[in-house]
Amino acid sequence: MTDAVDGGERKRVALGFVLMMGLVSLFADACYEGMRSAVGPYLAHLGASATAVGVVAGSGELVGYGLRYVTGRIADRTRAYWTLTIIGYSTNLVAVPLLAVAGSWQAVAALVVLERLGKAVRNPARSTILSFAAAEVGHGKAFALHEAMDQLGAVIGPLSVAAVLWWRGDTLDGYQWAFVILGIPALLSLVTLLAARAKVPDPRALAADDDGDEARRTFGRPFVLYLVGVALVGFGLADWALLAFHLESRDVLAGAIVPVVYAAAMAADGGAALLVGGAFDRARARGGTGLTVLAAALLVAAASLPLVLLGNAAAAVAGIALWAVGLGATESIGKATVATLSPRARRGAAYGLYYLVFGAAWWLGSILIGVLLDRSRAAASAFGVVALLLAAATMLAADRAARRTR
Repeated sequence: MTDAVDGGERKRVALGFVLMMGLVSLFADACYEGMRSAVGPYLAHLGASATAVGVVAGSGELVGYGLRYVTGRIADRTRAYWTLTIIGYSTNLVAVPLLAVAGSWQAVAALVVLERLGKAVRNPARSTILSFAAAEVGHGKAFALHEAMDQLGAVIGPLSVAAVLWWRGDTLDGYQWAFVILGIPALLSLVTLLAARAKVPDPRALAADDDGDEARRTFGRPFVLYLVGVALVGFGLADWALLAFHLESRDVLAGAIVPVVYAAAMAADGGAALLVGGAFDRARARGGTGLTVLAAALLVAAASLPLVLLGNAAAAVAGIALWAVGLGATESIGKATVATLSPRARRGAAYGLYYLVFGAAWWLGSILIGVLLDRSRAAASAFGVVALLLAAATMLAADRAARRTR
């Protein structure tokens, strides 16, 4: 790939590259989300409490998101986008299969943190790589396509786990077999990633010049407000491990069904991402920022936690669907917004900040929701509702600030 690639040819190559990177994430998420769908019930089998599950899930996310600011700055300074991405994806090959031999919930916690560490290394660099291609394809479309393929993997992984549990039983042995088998998509993701690197050694060549944006190095007030909103989203969107623990421990759903429900949620996540990604690009084409679309999705997601924690099986499934809408919007246009509100020269740091803020809030929010859940499901539900309502309001404030600066 060279700078000579331009116009329609650049757009064609960029779209193909987005799809290839989506395939990388499809395989990686088949591994990771398969693991994630099983960790909550696995911890329950190992005797963990709801607070312990919240700490495990939240601590993993704290590491996975918190270190991304550092790795994002490294990506900006070194431009070693591919090296960081490859190192990060390689950890799936180690952490997930080793869960099969973890004999305690503390050992599971350490391996979950290791897997999240790999994601901390890879995600700012990978998101920056995608942002270059998104400049040609359309930010909403590019990140939505990537998220949809990502979530297809998130459907395949939990369904694979469910199949293994059907085969081996809802037992420790069943979960151990599932973790070993999840090493296969981890290997496929790494092979596909190496092929993508061979195809596009310098992803910056995919994007046209940014009319002086390369020299701009400051983050404005809209981006700061946006990060406040991101923190509130992190507080309010409960981690799946905690939701799965509740469903299993209170017999809302059978343990073998939980991964199937999670797979359906990931399918809903991918569908929601495509819808809101298109709406995001249309809003920007009309002169907006697209943040109104994200705010609307968060209002929908605000009803999720009460339905899951306070309702019966049918209500819980409905709540999980709404939770998936909020997650899909955050994982697609949430990332697209970082690219549209940040300078190209500091794109890695911008993604690092985004992940740091979201991860720290998700860590603290997971712990608080876990503690509240041990004491009162109503209090845990109210916490999630208030956080997401405030998040939607803050996104609208960021939208207004961005419009004033134009």
